[in-house]
Amino acid sequence: MSYVSEHHKLVAETLKKNFSRRGMDAYYCETAEEAKSQILSMIPEGASVTWGGTESMNEAGVCQAVEDGNYEFIDRKNAATPEEARALYGKIVCADYFLTSTNAFTKAGELVNIDGASNRVACIAHGPEHVIVLASMNKLCDNVEDAIRRVRTLAAPPNALRVHASTPCAKTGMCADCVSPDCICCQILVTRFSRKPGRISVVLCGEELGF
Repeated sequence: MSYVSEHHKLVAETLKKNFSRRGMDAYYCETAEEAKSQILSMIPEGASVTWGGTESMNEAGVCQAVEDGNYEFIDRKNAATPEEARALYGKIVCADYFLTSTNAFTKAGELVNIDGASNRVACIAHGPEHVIVLASMNKLCDNVEDAIRRVRTLAAPPNALRVHASTPCAKTGMCADCVSPDCICCQILVTRFSRKPGRISVVLCGEELGF
């Protein structure tokens, strides 16, 4: 075991306590493969499962495993019209499990997310029965202010490129006070407590994932 891995394990033990204090369950997995196994073990067969845009879940192989598995997969990409999208969103917010990553998290056990369409932050805050968050340890920040700074400077620019957004950060690589129609930083959500204990589970991963 490397010293970095050993350090991650030590920090994760503290984080697990801090998340628990805020009504969220937390687990630590050293690799993305272990994280995928942990997440799949938490979802019973036949459950309805969906997700927002999540590179971390995708990179860890969770999304493909769900699509190939014995689950009721709700695919938001199936909507061909605005009316179908609205009806599908009704199913998404009532799903048994919503899978997502987090843009950042704090030492105190807070999740910080910034969203454009805001379907992802909406489902983290309310709706699906269970929310499973995959969070790689490189997204750890000292506090909420540092977490927001991390999202704007490190996560948003590559994400804007991913979705082909016409935003200042997609053109210059630098965050700006964006009011573009394509803005992907419309809503900021700080999840500091879960009033339903255990609704949100955080799977910490020592292997770097996502943005």
